Amino acid sequence: MELPHPLSEELADLIARRFRVIGDPLRVRLLDRLRDDELSVNELAEQLGAGQQNVSKHLAVLADAGVLARRKEGNRVYYRIADESVFALCDQVCGSLDAQLAGLIELVGSTSH
Repeated sequence: MELPHPLSEELADLIARRFRVIGDPLRVRLLDRLRDDELSVNELAEQLGAGQQNVSKHLAVLADAGVLARRKEGNRVYYRIADESVFALCDQVCGSLDAQLAGLIELVGSTSH
């Protein structure tokens, strides 16, 4: 899908909100952990070495934005990816970072002689 140009104020605001939602390192790590499996808050906190309350807060932001879905089972809350398009965005950014890093490594290698 191609975006209209110029962007309307409303669309620009929605795009900026999506970037803010995934623009936190812990949220990126949470999304990465949830890429293949549904996990509970406690499992995610343990895997990431982060506090349960902090993880829960970030999961709520992602869920409120529609990126994650949650379900309650007993006293546990499980999260899963609700919007797979977030990975396309992450893959696009990672590909760009990969190319940038390769360029920097090449530059450093050529100047160290």
